[in-house]
Amino acid sequence: MTTDLTAMPTLMHSFLHWEKVQPEAIALTEPRPDGQVIDTTWRELGDQARRMAAHLKSLGLPPGSNIAILGKNSAHWLMADLAIWMAGHVSVPLYPTINASTARHVFEHSAARLLFVGKLDGNADSWAGIRAALPAGVPMIALPMSPPSEAPRWETLTAATAPLAQPHLPGVDDLATIIYTSGTTGVPKGVMHSFGNMARYAKGAGEFCGYTPQDRLLSYLPLAHAAERAFIEANFLAHGVHVFFNDTLATFVADLQRARPTVFISMPRLWNNFYTSVSAKLPAAAQALLGTQSPEGAAVRRQVLEMLGLADVRLAFTGSAPLPLEIVEWYRTLGLELLDVYGMTEDFCYSHYSRPGTVRLGYCGQPLPGVQARIADSGEIQVKAPTTMLGYYKDDALTASAFTADGFFKTGDKGEYDEAGRLKITGRVKEIFKTSKGKYVSPAPIENRFAHPLVDAVCVTGLGYPQPFVLMVPSLAARQKLQEARAAVVSAWEELLDEVNATLEDHEKLSHAVVMHEPWTTENGFLTPTMKIRRSVIEERYRAKVAAWAARGIKVVIEDD
Repeated sequence: MTTDLTAMPTLMHSFLHWEKVQPEAIALTEPRPDGQVIDTTWRELGDQARRMAAHLKSLGLPPGSNIAILGKNSAHWLMADLAIWMAGHVSVPLYPTINASTARHVFEHSAARLLFVGKLDGNADSWAGIRAALPAGVPMIALPMSPPSEAPRWETLTAATAPLAQPHLPGVDDLATIIYTSGTTGVPKGVMHSFGNMARYAKGAGEFCGYTPQDRLLSYLPLAHAAERAFIEANFLAHGVHVFFNDTLATFVADLQRARPTVFISMPRLWNNFYTSVSAKLPAAAQALLGTQSPEGAAVRRQVLEMLGLADVRLAFTGSAPLPLEIVEWYRTLGLELLDVYGMTEDFCYSHYSRPGTVRLGYCGQPLPGVQARIADSGEIQVKAPTTMLGYYKDDALTASAFTADGFFKTGDKGEYDEAGRLKITGRVKEIFKTSKGKYVSPAPIENRFAHPLVDAVCVTGLGYPQPFVLMVPSLAARQKLQEARAAVVSAWEELLDEVNATLEDHEKLSHAVVMHEPWTTENGFLTPTMKIRRSVIEERYRAKVAAWAARGIKVVIEDD
């Protein structure tokens, strides 16, 4: 079953289509903490969203009011977003891991009139601080799996309210959402996207991926981020696919095996963890068969994909950082070609995709249809996409400065194209520091050279020191091996440092590596919700220890040794 998206100018139009033509098809499948697995049909989804939309309209809010959604991914997160749109309002998603000061900024800057509080556990999220940051007088509505509060509950409100018969139908240029960028430094900016932008993304993604309602997606990356909002929500509403949810990190493998996604996207860290997990569990004899062209080899490859829940994947995407060659090749052996992609919040993640059969390691593909891209004299990547934002909320000056005179968005990333038009990200335009020798160092290109199975994350730093150095978080595999073969792991890190230094100019060569004891996570503030390092936070955290590490005069320092 397919539909003509040219007749569906917004995701609301598409939703109404699927609600009508496949009402009893399962739209959403969600595991709950109590072990239940809840299926929601398109009819039930529409009924719930229409009831909440009617309640929102009864509140008498001004048309186009900003309404915030806070919570981990859930079926009711999507229902709340639909209800907001059906009532003629604008959704403002918040990451559940943001700190109180950032939450306060978003609430005040967006002037949110209401907050939907969704799935939270009060432990791995920042609910206590966020609740304290909520401006006085802003009402809340509690979704299922929200923390205890006095707020009226979704279930109660929808049970007492008749469905809205005629949902608001937005225009393509109407504001749909304000996505506050997580950012690695500074105050988040409110990126405004129209209904047309979201629909144009879905149309382009549908043409690239060939979506049908038989496709299955797993939602586990933050829905507050443009990437998951595009990949999950926009494709779900536009193409009628079946979306599954992940409950917790502990249930991830089981949830993935339940979903058996047909199209899957992940960050390098997870692809690396899959590889490490399978390598640890697979007997040596089976590993030897993995790459052989034999019935036994085919059976092992199928077994591995089944173990991961990826046996039905026909398109697999990765992004945000390079993967080690051996891991890329391992997935190719299994039959999964990982397609690198590049996009930003400001273009709703519609920019560059690798094409099947033309992947080049370290490159993130060619521009998508309708996208114009170029490299400025400064080396900056500049993009003009059909999904480009309306601008930054309440900041005309910042919006104007973000574009060239002829309408290209200035990404802030540096890059280069190869002969096939594939883009390579080489760093950030402004992300450089000066050593005590007066030499400038661009950290990102050096960090990209540390793609290795024993490395989870890195930060190259060294402002004011004679030579730069690297802070390194060990991968899961490295942590396991440190317990039993410490010398071998340290030797491997020393070899990696030598290999990287061999590719660098003299002023860039790293004096040493420091292996971190504490993992870098979104919860402790070292990573953004999209797994990018927060450079300023990391540098400030370890500033007092840097001199002592350097004084040890060894290649690889293990923190707290």
